[in-house]
Amino acid sequence: MEICLKELATRLGVTLLGDGDVKVTRIASLTDADANSLAFVGHSKYRHALARTAAGGVILGEADVSLSPVPVLLSDNPYLTFARAARILHPDPPVVAGIHPTAVIDASAQVDPTAWIGPFSVLEAGVQIGFQVYVGAGCLLGEGVQVGAESRLVARVTLCAGTKIGQRALLHPGAVIGREGFGFARDGNCWVRIPQIGCAILGDDVEIGANTTVDRGAIGDTVIGNGVKLDNHIQIGHNVEIGENTAMAANTGISGSTRIGRNCTIAGAVGVAGHLEIGDNVHFTGMAMVTRSFPDPGSYSSGIPAMPNTEWRRNVARFKHLDELTRRLKHLESVIEMMNETTERGNS
Repeated sequence: MEICLKELATRLGVTLLGDGDVKVTRIASLTDADANSLAFVGHSKYRHALARTAAGGVILGEADVSLSPVPVLLSDNPYLTFARAARILHPDPPVVAGIHPTAVIDASAQVDPTAWIGPFSVLEAGVQIGFQVYVGAGCLLGEGVQVGAESRLVARVTLCAGTKIGQRALLHPGAVIGREGFGFARDGNCWVRIPQIGCAILGDDVEIGANTTVDRGAIGDTVIGNGVKLDNHIQIGHNVEIGENTAMAANTGISGSTRIGRNCTIAGAVGVAGHLEIGDNVHFTGMAMVTRSFPDPGSYSSGIPAMPNTEWRRNVARFKHLDELTRRLKHLESVIEMMNETTERGNS
């Protein structure tokens, strides 16, 4: 869409510095922008490109205003303002109501007349589709699934029986919500599947990345709180609970029955064991291996950063001798302590 900078500043609640009649139509980087583009500086390492930008306007913090050759939208949080501006300039396509002729819809399903059901999608018995929901091509919604108002299933999303999706959720291609959890009992050398009779429940404003899976509960429910954001290729085990506004990056795995608090961030490739308690405002850095509960807020890390292979091999070899080295160190400490005591007695 096209919008002038003064109107955009008003909608974003920021201060305009410069010509407010300039019109912009898209978001672009500082180096790729033209006169119809809005750019931003979210980090000092990009300042070098600011003086040469051809953008129609730029979103900046106070420290960078003097460097800008174009009108400025002054913000205390340029990255957040950029995100909101991007949503204005690049809105989601409107939902056009209708049902594609190739869609298969059970007679008992309830589809709001404002919703769209895409080609080759299947809605089984008792499905409920809310106001202006978008169900893209090839989606499968099992028996009794509920999808709240203005939610979008982009394409090839699978919602297994009993799954409940809140309002304004966004589910990307390949997401699978509510599959049976990984539950088995041992019978000698064989495994016996335990029926998973709970559901998967997603709150409002939840986003699920491509090929991410959320298992249904074994007995109770798996619950994803309002505002949770899950990246691509994440596995959420059965009966996991995730608090509001927690975000997880790709390739993270959360084992069953773990509870994660509100406003947490979990970086890429983190592994979390089962039956743990993670408090509010806990932050795990990339590749952390979480094997115990962390009830207190803070940042936590583990894993070993990449290093030259020869150095890695030496460190691994030394790692095998840690127990021996620890015993030797304790022995040396005890010898030194005895020597000190002998010296002290001799001096007295």
